Amino acid sequence: MAPEANLAIRNGLPPAALSLPVEGMTCASCVRRVEKALAAVPGVAQAAVNLATGRAELRLEGAPDLPALATAVERLGYAVPEETTDLSVEGMTCASCVGRIERALRAVPGVREASVNLATGRAVVRHVGGLDPAALETAVGRAGYAARRAALEAAAAREEREREGREREQRSLGRATLFAGLLTVPVLAIEMGGELVPAVHGLVEATIGMRASWYLQFVLATLVVFGPGLRFHRNGWPNLLRGTPDMNSLVALGTGAAWAYSAVATFAPALLPADARHVYYEAAAVIATLILLGRYLEARSKGRTSEAIRRLMGLQAKTARVERGGEALEIPVGEVRAGDVVLVRPGERVPVDGEVLDGASFVDESMVTGEPVPVRKEAGARVVGGTVNKAGAFRFRATAVGADTVLAQIVRMVEAAQGAKLPIQALVDRVTMWFVPVVMAVAAAAFGIWLAFGPDPALTFALVNAVAVLIIACPCAMGLATPTSIMVGTGRAAETGVLFRRGEALQSLRDAAVVAVDKTGTLTKGRPELTDLIPAPGFEADKVLALVAAVEARSEHPVAEAIAEAARRRGLSLDEAEAFEAVPGYGVAATVAGRRVEVGADRYMARLGHDVAASAEAAVRLGDEGKTPLYAAVDGRLAAAIAVADPIKETTPAAVEALHRLGLKVAMVTGDNRRTAEAIARRLGIDEVAAEVLPDGKVAVIERLKDGGRRKVAFVGDGINDAPALAAADVGLAVGTGTDIAIESADVVLMSGDLRGVPNAIALSQATMRNIRQNLFWAFAYNVALIPVAAGVLYPAFGLLLSPVLAAAAMGLSSVFVLSNALRLRAFRPPMVASAATSEPMPPVGAGEAHGAPGGVPA
Repeated sequence: MAPEANLAIRNGLPPAALSLPVEGMTCASCVRRVEKALAAVPGVAQAAVNLATGRAELRLEGAPDLPALATAVERLGYAVPEETTDLSVEGMTCASCVGRIERALRAVPGVREASVNLATGRAVVRHVGGLDPAALETAVGRAGYAARRAALEAAAAREEREREGREREQRSLGRATLFAGLLTVPVLAIEMGGELVPAVHGLVEATIGMRASWYLQFVLATLVVFGPGLRFHRNGWPNLLRGTPDMNSLVALGTGAAWAYSAVATFAPALLPADARHVYYEAAAVIATLILLGRYLEARSKGRTSEAIRRLMGLQAKTARVERGGEALEIPVGEVRAGDVVLVRPGERVPVDGEVLDGASFVDESMVTGEPVPVRKEAGARVVGGTVNKAGAFRFRATAVGADTVLAQIVRMVEAAQGAKLPIQALVDRVTMWFVPVVMAVAAAAFGIWLAFGPDPALTFALVNAVAVLIIACPCAMGLATPTSIMVGTGRAAETGVLFRRGEALQSLRDAAVVAVDKTGTLTKGRPELTDLIPAPGFEADKVLALVAAVEARSEHPVAEAIAEAARRRGLSLDEAEAFEAVPGYGVAATVAGRRVEVGADRYMARLGHDVAASAEAAVRLGDEGKTPLYAAVDGRLAAAIAVADPIKETTPAAVEALHRLGLKVAMVTGDNRRTAEAIARRLGIDEVAAEVLPDGKVAVIERLKDGGRRKVAFVGDGINDAPALAAADVGLAVGTGTDIAIESADVVLMSGDLRGVPNAIALSQATMRNIRQNLFWAFAYNVALIPVAAGVLYPAFGLLLSPVLAAAAMGLSSVFVLSNALRLRAFRPPMVASAATSEPMPPVGAGEAHGAPGGVPA
């Protein structure tokens, strides 16, 4: 996305959408439960909950009822955290203004408290998470005042709060794990040490006695199970009683059963058969400790999956030097207003988007475009907030601040993509909905079978294997398998200049078999250039060009502009054209310095009676090269053959080659004439050409390329006329230097403005989906393989049983494995890495679509 483009990325979510934060979810069954509860709230059309981000993405049929949504979540034992929004309010003059604004804000559904400060002109609003701050601005506006927030600051503040929340959770889990570990070690040493080392057993019996050791273990294990481990029981039992068990329920059942059985054996042994009077305090304590350790490691890993957002927001400058009242003031970037004049010194970050007024420098825009080469900026050039000024200094006028800056919009887009739910997740949801109840049924079956058919002590075997089944099951890994990979993958994509506006494109792009590409502005630069001027005998090239350019200077057609620009580059002085005339469908004519000059296509020359036979051979050659031949006549004589073409972007050939290496077919869809289109296709190695296609015909071409739905088609374009094709394709990719409408219709935005982003996006899609499949395979294979082992199926043949302690360790490691595997995507290297060295431009080929001859004459 070049800063010169008039680009505004909107939020990737549809208008009737809401992103609601949810706290307390621990596994995939939690996700399903919250989704069902939210979907049941009137007005919610669809609910998709993401375990990794801790957010619910809702599609609504009307205005959101935030209190009802929060209540639905809280009834399940989860929480919708509160958020705080700061507003800058303008127009207040007295205390009555304060009261009026506070009442207006408190009337917004979901607002819990609003406090307005007249002196600072700020309002602090405490509200349910997910409330759109725009609703607060609207409420203040209706009260007769103006309110504004800086969206990037709001996003940064939210991210900071969420980061602090994650850190608090990590610290809490770390302390709980350490405390539980210190208490568990003596229990483990007394019980397991006594079984493994006879001398330890003898020492315990000779000193405190076995009965007293059971009392000591009871105290220590109780402190673990109902101290740090209380979180499992606090969440698990209520969910179990509601008939919606989750991972906490499994852990609470497992540790509770081991602890309760041991307590009975300790204090009421007469209730148990003599050969079943054993204690399993070490199992209860170690299971709780190991699962706490797994949660701690999981929390640390989950915190790293959102680093892309933090890095993006870290690009925002904190302050800006603004000219106000005749002096330069350094103010917080959130206080910069559109229209302010901002000063940027060497080495500083550009604080907001704007247009350079004076001064010159080179700016590193790699964070936006992925291009490592700094771009020269001088008067009239666009600059993007967050980019880095290198050597010089300049002043610019702020044109976009807060929510409207490119960086703020990128952050919103990445957040929206990270919260997406891929189609593959539907399978996971169906499985996890039944997973915990099935596990509990398997545990109950294992208990019954061992109790009925197991060797003595049957009750002991039944308890140990049922607890092992409960503990080994890990819906956490299933729930994290997809969203963590999406978070890391889309974040890494943003860092490489590829923005997924819709997370679903991650999956569909991997399956693309054909990449259809618009020509003008995508394969080519989108602006015609003069490539050839062949003077007739008796005419000089520069003199003819000066005459032709003088005529074309009166026209606004792109081809005319190309000829005029060529004359300016050669330093030719142009006389004033008089009696300018445009003949629709033919060409243009005017009088320059007393000489009659006519420029147009061959049919215009024929209409005027000029013989073009002498230049016919050159015209055919130019046409075969994909150039548009024109003719110029001076004072009734043919003066020159002229060729205009749209240059191919320097990066296009390598990008097409990379797509072929990925095994994809490349098709070109263009409104240009077939000869020009086929000339470009030959030079670039494009497989299929659809030429002379009108804008509304591009959709039909896309449908044909789909081959009745048997092939997935990705379409790449940049113009307004590409919007329908972008929407009709299985995946639409908009070149970032294109129009807003094209970008709004696309699933993916290529920030660098060239085709290299396409193979990068496809390669990253393939890497992310491969990562998701690895995660899902591990999560499902782990459970399918180890739940039967935990139930004791290997015992009859091999005499092997899985200890509940080992089951707890394996369960914790499964989630850590999934998260660690997802984090590997951070090391993804795009196949098309921008080179610091500039490549040689390809010779221009082909005129722009429907550009044709000057004066609006079609080619």
